[in-house]
Amino acid sequence: MNSQSPITRRVSRKIYVGSVPIGGDAPITVQSMTNTNTLDVDATVAQINKIADAGGDIVRVSVPDMDCAEAFGEIKKRVSVPLVTDIHFDYRIALRVAELGADCLRINPGNIGREDRVKAVVESARDHGIPIRIGVNAGSLEKDLQKKYGEPTPAALVESAMRHIDYLDRLDFHDFKVSLKASDVFMAVEAYRLIADKIEQPLHLGITEAGGLRSGTVKSSVGLGMLLMEGIGDTLRISLAADPVEEIKVGFDILKSLKLRSRGINFIACPSCSRQNFDVISTMNALEERLEDVMTPIDVAVIGCVVNGPGEAKEVDLGLTGGSPNNLVYIDGKPASKLRNDHLVDDLERLIREKAAAKEAARDQLITSDGR
Repeated sequence: MNSQSPITRRVSRKIYVGSVPIGGDAPITVQSMTNTNTLDVDATVAQINKIADAGGDIVRVSVPDMDCAEAFGEIKKRVSVPLVTDIHFDYRIALRVAELGADCLRINPGNIGREDRVKAVVESARDHGIPIRIGVNAGSLEKDLQKKYGEPTPAALVESAMRHIDYLDRLDFHDFKVSLKASDVFMAVEAYRLIADKIEQPLHLGITEAGGLRSGTVKSSVGLGMLLMEGIGDTLRISLAADPVEEIKVGFDILKSLKLRSRGINFIACPSCSRQNFDVISTMNALEERLEDVMTPIDVAVIGCVVNGPGEAKEVDLGLTGGSPNNLVYIDGKPASKLRNDHLVDDLERLIREKAAAKEAARDQLITSDGR
C-alpha cells in the first residue's frame, strides 16, 4: 500500500534549514515548537530531543528577549536537529541568534518594525547563510491593514506577506519561506491558495491556535488536508494545546494518509463490531503504544472478523484477521500463521517487529547492491 501519491505538488524554490531541504523535490517536513521556558536550557534540550525522536525534522524555539537569546546559544550546542528561532518585536534578538547558530529566523512583518530593522535582519541572515520565515498571523496584522480591511481576511494576510516579500526582493534575498496562519480554516486555506500563485518560495502550512488534541487535530487535518491535496505546502506544523510530540504524530499521520511521507507503521484497523473475534480496540491501543519506536514504513492491518479481514490482509505487509478458534496472520498477502487470543498482542508485536527488521535488511541490501 506504500504506493506513490497521486498528488502533484506545487513547484517551489528549494531552501535549507540546517541540513534539511524544504521545497523543490524535498519531502514535506514536519516540525513542532518547544513550550518550555527557553531560559531552562536542560528542559528545552530534553523537549527538543523528544520531538526529534518522534520524527520532527525541525524544531522552533521562542526567543522573546536577549537572555533567552543567550540561552538559545547553549541549547543549539546540545542538539542536532535544525532550530528555527521565533522572533517578535526586537530585531536585535534576531541578529544575536544568527550569530549563535540559528538555522532559520522566523519574523512577523506585523511587529518587527521599520524597514531599516528588517534590512539589518536580512543582511545578518545573508552573512550567516540562513533562511528567513515570514510568519503572517491573522491575530497580529499591521495596524494599517486592520484599518483597511476592518478585520482579518485572506486578502489582508496576503497583502501583509507580499509587503515583506517585496522588500526582501528589493534586497535581492530569496531564501525564505512563508506562512499565513489563521485559526479559521476557511481564511487560512484561501490565503494559502492566493499566495501560492504569487511566489515561488516554499510555504509553511498551519492552522494557528487550532485547539486541544482532538479538536485541533480535526481542524488541522481538514484545513491542511485541503491544501495538501491541491499540492500546496512544503513544511507544516500542527498547532495543538498538547504535548509537542503529539503535533509530530498528527503531522505524519496526515502526510501518511495522503501518501506524501512514509515513516513508521501505517495501521489499517476496523472500528470493531459484534462480529469481532478479538478485542480490536484494546489490541490497537496496545500496539500503537508499544510500536511508536518503529520508524520503518510498513503497512499493518488489524481486522476483527473474516468479512473484510482477508481482503485487507492481502494488500499489506502484515495483516491479522479475526477467526475461530484462532486468528489468521498474513505476511506479504499470504497466510503465514495462526495466533490465539491469550497472547495476541505480544505475538503480533513480535511479528511486526520481525517484518520491519526484514524490510530494513532488504533496503540496506538494495542500497549496498546499488553502491557497487
